[in-house]
Amino acid sequence: MTQLEQDLADRLYLDHAATTPILAQARAAVAQGMEHWANPSSPHAQGRAARAALEDARRRIAAAYGWPHETLLTGGASESIQMALGRSMAARRIITSVEHDSVLRHGEGAAVLPVDAGGIVDLDALRAALATPGRALVCVQWANSETGVRQPIAAIAEIVHAADAILMVDAAQMPARADDAVIRHADLVVVSAHKRGGPPGVGALLVRDFGMLLPMGGQEKGYRAGTENLPGALGFAAALAVPEDLPRMVRLRAGLEAAIVAGGGEVVGADSPRTPLIGAYRMPGVSAAAQLIRFDMAGIAVSAGSACSSGSMRPSHVLSAMGWSEPELREVVRVSFGRGTSEREVGAFLDHWRTIAAEAKARAA
Repeated sequence: MTQLEQDLADRLYLDHAATTPILAQARAAVAQGMEHWANPSSPHAQGRAARAALEDARRRIAAAYGWPHETLLTGGASESIQMALGRSMAARRIITSVEHDSVLRHGEGAAVLPVDAGGIVDLDALRAALATPGRALVCVQWANSETGVRQPIAAIAEIVHAADAILMVDAAQMPARADDAVIRHADLVVVSAHKRGGPPGVGALLVRDFGMLLPMGGQEKGYRAGTENLPGALGFAAALAVPEDLPRMVRLRAGLEAAIVAGGGEVVGADSPRTPLIGAYRMPGVSAAAQLIRFDMAGIAVSAGSACSSGSMRPSHVLSAMGWSEPELREVVRVSFGRGTSEREVGAFLDHWRTIAAEAKARAA
């Protein structure tokens, strides 16, 4: 092991919502796929064997989520989002004000729904938006990638389907079989391998009915062009087979948040339903940038918002939509858990959080 590898191994990783470490089972499956690689679209024996392996991976991915309909393998969540927003058989798009940056980019021109202070979409605004003529595609996140706040998928679906609209759910942060409402009610579901312990560069768009999408030719039953990523699909399927202990995460996060509140901090969306894997916390008087530097120097990886936007350190559009104003919204960091997160890691983060917060209070006194 090199010195750099040793240094990284000694660090604590609490940024699983950005990406989570690739599981050993997924690495082994990817290696197997590379060992027996052939183009799954080739007609010869090697190609047919690769096709059989690809279709088996597709079936296992769908089964892991409990999805009984169609599954398109893609290059990741961003491509799945682009495909769903750009090629769904709808005349217009409706998104929420707290969607991931990828949705905001590809949903340019969409009607934007407000959320309340807890980050929950305004259902009356949704009804009003759907009253406009023309079939709509409505896109919502299963859980916000910055705050962890979960949307009421069943209630949203009832409104959407009553208007003969299409419901798309960005479920990149959703563990397998974590929410039956998504599987029962969504028409299009975006999922991602690297958020669940699989390799980067592969994801899926779960499709209830191919009649909802405009085909483009090429592979994936005519809905995506490009050689299929067999090693990636195998790694994705293998990762989903490894359970995620959500009750343990609930306990870990509950303890962390009780301590943060006791120390004068604030939990974003505390009264809203949230995934146990993501929490966002404000430390009054200390900017997120300063916090990130201190935590990084202490060997702890956390973030300020989603990975696609946190590097710019621009104000969070999610917190702004929830009614947060400056400088408070610039004092929030995100902590996100994964399969390997331990009480020791959470405790170490909390120790440093208390230290930084105490120093800020002393300066303000």
